[in-house]
Amino acid sequence: MDAFLHTFFDFGEMGKAFPTLLIEGLRNTLLIAALAIVFGVVGGVLLAVPLLSHRRFVRLPARVYVDVFRGLPAIVTVSLIGLGLPAAGIRPFGREPLGYAVLAIGLISAAYSAEIFRSGIQAVPGGQLNAARSLGMPYLTAMRVIVVPQGVRNVLPALAGQFIIDIKESALVYLLGLGVGQRELYFIAQERQAATYNSSALVAAGVCYLLLTVPLTHLVNRLDRHMRTGRRTRAGAAVTIATAQVAPSVKGV
Repeated sequence: MDAFLHTFFDFGEMGKAFPTLLIEGLRNTLLIAALAIVFGVVGGVLLAVPLLSHRRFVRLPARVYVDVFRGLPAIVTVSLIGLGLPAAGIRPFGREPLGYAVLAIGLISAAYSAEIFRSGIQAVPGGQLNAARSLGMPYLTAMRVIVVPQGVRNVLPALAGQFIIDIKESALVYLLGLGVGQRELYFIAQERQAATYNSSALVAAGVCYLLLTVPLTHLVNRLDRHMRTGRRTRAGAAVTIATAQVAPSVKGV
């Protein structure tokens, strides 16, 4: 029992690890996850539009992208992007591994976000789009003004959940050999574990991850409950206001 406690719960070792974990690791973990989710949201929106197309040649490339990056293990994607691209002479970020880390996690996030946006947009009643089209509103205008805003509101809890996933997947970028000042939580803990043969630093990193993910998980659940209870009322009001604002300008064209 003493050996178990010493290996996993050596408070002296945790005390030595926590300052670096909190000052450097926590900052870089949040940086990677935040940039990845921004990349994922933008990419997800751009992918969701062709995914909703009725034309196969428009839909197919987006579907292939989503299926590939959702189907590959995240560790494979991180290795291919972070190690494979520089080895092939493709170095958009030079020799800085942090950029490749964000790109790898962002590409994965974009694939999942695309499905999130697609499902959210498809959850908007089709009659709202038909009503807007009957007023003479162009398809893209109706999507932009009426359907997409409602779809985005529908998927806010899922996007927050994707951010939690990005935080956890940021641990995989340790494969890229981040330098001092760029290391995330797991990289710092793994380095210390390798040097001391003591896993207390990994437990300390786990505590840091839990401090991030558990409050966010409860926030996502609360947001989801709030969205579900108020969704119907807001949806009806949104289409009424949007059609009232856009219809006069469409008729005047």
